[in-house]
Amino acid sequence: MPRRKKKFPCGHSGYGQSCHRCEQKQASWERKKHKKQQWEDSFAKDPIDLSTLPKNVVIKARRIIAGLESQRDYREYRGKRLRHDRFVISIPVTRHYRLLCRDRGSILVPEEVISHEDYNVRKPGS
Repeated sequence: MPRRKKKFPCGHSGYGQSCHRCEQKQASWERKKHKKQQWEDSFAKDPIDLSTLPKNVVIKARRIIAGLESQRDYREYRGKRLRHDRFVISIPVTRHYRLLCRDRGSILVPEEVISHEDYNVRKPGS
């Protein structure tokens, strides 16, 4: 006697106890949800808010911040002091984003990552 396909409650048909397509899809959703939660939890460790930035910018900004915390020179990252406020240092993260740090003597304190567009319209002293 030949085997007969079952119709599962989800609408799929096949052999077996459960629908393997739906199980795989559910497992994929769970993995994605877990990765997203890990990504969101990683922002708690950052010294500044990076949650609104694209992923590639966040990764590169974290690398630069870690380097600055380990006493690497800001010039290794092509950072420059601003002309109107020599205590503020601008480090390019990507083509479109800049990391602003404040010089506190022996350490650099990261303040924010801003888009190049916002960085360009900033007025001296503001």
